[in-house]
Amino acid sequence: MSRWNDLTGGTSGEDYAARFAALARSGKDVHGEARFCSALVPPGARVLDAGCGTGRVMIRLAELGYDCVGVDLDASMLAVARRQRPDLPWHQVDLAEFEPRALGVAPDFDLVVAAGNVLQLVAEDTAATVVRRLAAALRPGGLLVAGFGLDEQHLPVAPTLTLRQYDDHCAAAGLAPVERFGTWDADPYDGGGYAVSVHHR
Repeated sequence: MSRWNDLTGGTSGEDYAARFAALARSGKDVHGEARFCSALVPPGARVLDAGCGTGRVMIRLAELGYDCVGVDLDASMLAVARRQRPDLPWHQVDLAEFEPRALGVAPDFDLVVAAGNVLQLVAEDTAATVVRRLAAALRPGGLLVAGFGLDEQHLPVAPTLTLRQYDDHCAAAGLAPVERFGTWDADPYDGGGYAVSVHHR
């Protein structure tokens, strides 16, 4: 279970995909996360999309030449992802229980990305465990990138994770801060209600 599942009932995949498809048709840029990640590691790098949802970020990264793996708990979201790119590796798993080798996946990713408020939407009291699992999947020097809202204006639920708590979880998992931004366009973080954080192992 997760806060996301409590919110959606695990049946929102088609609606979620339709919303972003409509944004793309209207001319909105829906690839900011992928562009941000591509500025951090070169094509060919191994990327784990943690909480990949319908695959929007991972599919774009794969198109740019990255070696990607996607994991998510929501079967309805993964069904959309698999329909769009059946050739890519999608795995249904709770991030709090994520162990790459158990899925037949090699660890030592160059980058792990958790976009879409993933760390605010995991089950309560599991954020530290999720961060530890994601950190363990990184190679030495690898990067964890996480973007999430910090207030109700930027979240569909009440926030349960602060930036201080997140940084503490990262430190406990052996991760050091690199930089923090206010958007996926790499705007400076000014203390607002959304943050994109980069840590390295």
